[in-house]
Amino acid sequence: MSAETATPLLRVSGAGKSFGAVTALERVDIEVFPGQITGLVGDNGAGKSTLIKIISGVHQADSGLVEFDGREVSFASAAEARAAGIETVFQDLALAGNMSVWANIYLGRERTTSFGFLDKKGMSQSARQMLEQFRMNVPPIDAPVAALSGGQRQAIAIARAAAWGSKLIIMDEPTAALGVGETAAVEEVIRGLRDQGYGLLIISHNLDQVFRLADRITVLRRGRYVGSRMTSETTPEKIVAMITGAQTGMGAG
Repeated sequence: MSAETATPLLRVSGAGKSFGAVTALERVDIEVFPGQITGLVGDNGAGKSTLIKIISGVHQADSGLVEFDGREVSFASAAEARAAGIETVFQDLALAGNMSVWANIYLGRERTTSFGFLDKKGMSQSARQMLEQFRMNVPPIDAPVAALSGGQRQAIAIARAAAWGSKLIIMDEPTAALGVGETAAVEEVIRGLRDQGYGLLIISHNLDQVFRLADRITVLRRGRYVGSRMTSETTPEKIVAMITGAQTGMGAG
């Protein structure tokens, strides 16, 4: 189904957010569709992080409308957003290095047996199945996360985000600290999630990566919405012009 006929999984309309006298967002729009990757780009201070924190329930918008999965929402917390099907992978990944791969996937969602003990065997088996489902190549499931490479840690964080009935996965600079090979592996995981029907919203300063991954690109500048473009219908030069203000390009295209 094309983006023109599909119903957005997420639609943010006219979002505004201020912190005291500082306006972080003003009349910002964005759409994310199921089975598509939307790239969110803009210079530092453009409002990207504030926007994803509103979507994920960390902040609440002062104005505007957020619709998710066909209904208007206003999440009071990140837990509410997760319960609705929105998971966010921030740059720090929030992994516990001294814990195993499977324990990190189940962190905060631990299973217990009928006797009240941790179901370590069941969680380990389930975590292995999750990683296989998402086509992730990681060390033994009992290995501590501290022993993993940067790309493997990123893959674990993404798997955890995708594993819990999620519909929308937000990623903030998913390969910023990775080498070429690990970046390619993580990008393949991201494409696999898109192919499974997830909606994905990715912040990246790497325009080459955005053009490799994204189906559409939304540009913010100084807290305002500049425009959205289908990746197939634009160029890096045009997106840079929108980011810098050389081309305002308001509206979707």
